[in-house]
Amino acid sequence: MKKTLLTLTLAVSLLFLSGCGKKADENKPISEVQAEAAKMNAPDLKAMAMSYKNAIENKKADVEKLAAKLKDIPVTQLLGEQSKQLKADIDNLNKSVTALKERFQIYYDQLKTKGGDLSGLQI
Repeated sequence: MKKTLLTLTLAVSLLFLSGCGKKADENKPISEVQAEAAKMNAPDLKAMAMSYKNAIENKKADVEKLAAKLKDIPVTQLLGEQSKQLKADIDNLNKSVTALKERFQIYYDQLKTKGGDLSGLQI
């Protein structure tokens, strides 16, 4: 049941992100992100930065949910499979957040350089 809930939560998050015209991609090579950002105008940079910000916030919320589930596991079961799976899922989400933040920062810095509006982009 909990795996189903986790899978459903992640699927909904992915659907939300894929609905955006410009979406955050944690797997896009940094060099490609840098080249793309250098060619963009301020409004497009802000839109991409906002897309990454939203993806980061969604993943952080997922981490918090999983951490709460992990906290609810009795001490006697902390070495069990459920606990191990939750820890692995949290680790994967944290890696994803780190990758998203790296790419967000590129768009953010480029927007800052071009004198664009940085409001609403604080993480």
